[in-house]
Amino acid sequence: MAGQIVKRGERSYTVRIFLGRENGKRRYVNKQIRGTRKEAEKYLNVALRDKDLGIFVEPVSITLKDYLKKWLEAAARPRVSRRTADGYAALLDRYITEPLGKLRLDRLQPLDVQKVYGEMQARGLSARVVRHTHSALHNALKQAVKWNMIARNPSDFVELPKVPHKERLVLSPDDALEFLNAADVMPQGLIFEFALLSGMRPEEYLALQWSDVDFERRTATVRRALVRHKKSWSFEEPKTARSRRTVSLPVPLLKKLAAHKRQQAEVRLKLGAAWHAHDLVFCGEAGTPHSIPNLTYRYFRPILTKAKLLRIRLYDLRHSCATLLLIAEENPKVVSERLGHSTIVLTLDTYSHVLPTMQQQATAKLETMLYSKRGTQAKSGTQ
Repeated sequence: MAGQIVKRGERSYTVRIFLGRENGKRRYVNKQIRGTRKEAEKYLNVALRDKDLGIFVEPVSITLKDYLKKWLEAAARPRVSRRTADGYAALLDRYITEPLGKLRLDRLQPLDVQKVYGEMQARGLSARVVRHTHSALHNALKQAVKWNMIARNPSDFVELPKVPHKERLVLSPDDALEFLNAADVMPQGLIFEFALLSGMRPEEYLALQWSDVDFERRTATVRRALVRHKKSWSFEEPKTARSRRTVSLPVPLLKKLAAHKRQQAEVRLKLGAAWHAHDLVFCGEAGTPHSIPNLTYRYFRPILTKAKLLRIRLYDLRHSCATLLLIAEENPKVVSERLGHSTIVLTLDTYSHVLPTMQQQATAKLETMLYSKRGTQAKSGTQ
């Protein structure tokens, strides 16, 4: 007998489905149906069809909230970085657990998820935040399908808001010169000069150690990233495999770094045991890592103000480096490698705003190459 229906009361039926034998004993799964016998028969027929197709999922009683906790500990944290796992946990706790956490995992519907996303937008949250939240929830539910806890991923069937295009703010060549002039006379200015010229991510140059700087070869190597947690910090692997890279540095910058190293050594000797020996190139007064918010508000923005420039983000120094190189007609492959992008496609997509200028330059080169020597001939040919 593959399945049966047992009446339990008025408009109440138990549907029993035979799953096979395990250790010599018959295994059944029971499903309570509140409604008519016809509805119970419909469920049984669908369940038996799914069983024959090999896609039947045994009902689970775990709530979404409890499942997400299990997924984070058993699947997410062992696989991704601590920073990424903490980000998943924060998004799910803030936006998903409260409205949907009490639902049983196997009863979660696409409409439930869609409603939450709509409410997030109604509260003024950006499309980017909704998409980040969706990414965390989708990954969790994708694993539930693999674990055979649900038959399909409900988040596969929702509509996501479009992220509006925002014009990227970067420094022009003239702006960059003004910025460097201001940074040269302001506290911690060397950090931002290094950021602009290296193209590194903030978490990369703030984790840079003196052992990573080769003054003879004029390079700095990215080997780790600084990651901030709620009440602590740690060094972790760079963002991607290609983020591990060696960046060539200009001689004037290296001279400033050498002078900075000597000054730092003097401070270290004065502080003695009070100095935190992390070997950091850029650090606080006692050798501890900088925090990005502190750097931004205390040092970076005053430099922008002094240079009379628009307020950009600290991360935009990285974008400015890439833009300046592309404007200077540097090979996009070289720019991609300097930035540590996973593919050159990412570089071209990210900095597509520079491509029209590059196309104009390419056209001018072709014009010079093919028409400058034929100018007289072209004119005579039209007469």
